[in-house]
Amino acid sequence: MQICVKTDARTQMIDITDQVRKVIETSGIKDGLVHIYSMHTTGAITINENADPAVEVDIRSCINKVIPWDDGFKHMEGNSAAHIKTSLFGPSETIPLENKKMLLGTWQGIFFCEFDGPRQRRVNVKILPG
Repeated sequence: MQICVKTDARTQMIDITDQVRKVIETSGIKDGLVHIYSMHTTGAITINENADPAVEVDIRSCINKVIPWDDGFKHMEGNSAAHIKTSLFGPSETIPLENKKMLLGTWQGIFFCEFDGPRQRRVNVKILPG
């Protein structure tokens, strides 16, 4: 199943945890693995704290300092920074599922990371029974 994510900034982290939970609820699968995959070369998936919004602000600030947009990159589209950030974060996460609940830590949430927005994005959610 796919989740649609609309981003509205060049660099953004969007909490998609509740959307993934809805996919799980409708799947009929009780135990297994949940695989969340970004279908884009400039958008990633990560798990991090979703209780304090300052964490997202700090992550975005840091990644933009480490990999600035204008750094003499050669890629003709001008979005090499987004490709590099996506490679560092990675396109997917896999989470254990028990009794229709993801085994996330108390403060953990699932984020779609936009590095070349704003855009309309697609995230694939696959539940593997186990």
